[in-house]
Amino acid sequence: MKVGLFISNQLPDVGGGYTFENQLLESILNLAPKSRHTFVLYISNQKIPDYILSSPVQSVSLHSSFKQRMQSKIFLITKAIFHKLRHPRCKFQIEEWYEKYILNLLKLNQIDVTLSLVPGCPTVNYPYITTVWDLQHRLQPYFPEVSISEQEWGQWDWRENFHSKILRRATFIITGTEVGKAEIEKFYQIPSERIKVIPFFTPKFPSEGSLIDQEILKKYNLPSQYLFYPAQFWPHKNHIGLLLAIKLLKEKYNLEFSLVFVGSDKGNQSHVKEMVQELDLSQQVHFLGFVSQEDIAPLYRHAFALTFMSFFGPDNLPPLEAMALGCPVIASNVSGAKEQLGDAALLVNPKQPEEIAEAIKYLSEDSILRQSLIERGWEKAYKWTPKDYVQEIFSVIDDFEAIRHCWK
Repeated sequence: MKVGLFISNQLPDVGGGYTFENQLLESILNLAPKSRHTFVLYISNQKIPDYILSSPVQSVSLHSSFKQRMQSKIFLITKAIFHKLRHPRCKFQIEEWYEKYILNLLKLNQIDVTLSLVPGCPTVNYPYITTVWDLQHRLQPYFPEVSISEQEWGQWDWRENFHSKILRRATFIITGTEVGKAEIEKFYQIPSERIKVIPFFTPKFPSEGSLIDQEILKKYNLPSQYLFYPAQFWPHKNHIGLLLAIKLLKEKYNLEFSLVFVGSDKGNQSHVKEMVQELDLSQQVHFLGFVSQEDIAPLYRHAFALTFMSFFGPDNLPPLEAMALGCPVIASNVSGAKEQLGDAALLVNPKQPEEIAEAIKYLSEDSILRQSLIERGWEKAYKWTPKDYVQEIFSVIDDFEAIRHCWK
């Protein structure tokens, strides 16, 4: 079959999604020649990156010609205008035009099925395989980033319309856990055989370089022992719960841990900083903002532990990144966490600062446990790689081949 591969061209500051998509794409480009299918990569960049051009996979720029670039700009500008005006009919006409453009392109290239590496699809009027990372707007609609329409954080209606449209017509849906699969079945009544569970892979990082690591730690002026939390400043990331735990450690157990926050501000950072002042933790808490992929690896490697306290799941990437880099993991015991992380993490109730604090204290007093978590994390990291994930995706495509041959 001929598979149309669509990528989102996310920017590095979007967080784990950027890492996931890029390493997944790299593995697909490497393994595609060994598959019995032909892949065509559709990329929205005007200029296709050299590493893609040098791969054996055919690539197509969605905006390669001047006319297409102008049409794309007009489309995006007009869509933004009518989104602000809330004019549903005009918005529908704009999206309809873009979908026709994509459909014509797929037919021209004789594509049999499309595959999106992140949630979404180019058109629902063509066979497609998509993915789901979470349905938290259904599970925790009170968080503003998945509900409030007046803010840029996100809209419940938009998410619901998006998932309802995309999931119900999908050829196959890929998700990372059995918990996630059950949620898709429950909320959107999708037959289980159309939902394929493929666990998140553990990302790859460059080998450790002690001199470079020390230079990076010096650059950020970090203490020798710190807790690490790489997370954009969304409310659901629960930075506040972690601050309360740090305060408890200091007051109740006389343990003073520094805390390093890494991530872009999504509207909630000022609230977190206010809480730091209120709790008198300004000497312990470090805000590094967005850091590059090159810098984040040493920050993991030299942390006492990752303290991942997000309320969202079931799939989360930072705990897997930590495991790959020899950093012990303390993580939220959200739905799906046990399935994803197994015995390679200490799981705590993110609603209970006392429980978070006790887990940190427990780890600080038991060096054998800490080393055990590191070793279990490494074992998990090497068991399931981007290559394994891609081979499972190829199996899903293989499944559809006998059906797709029934029409032209």
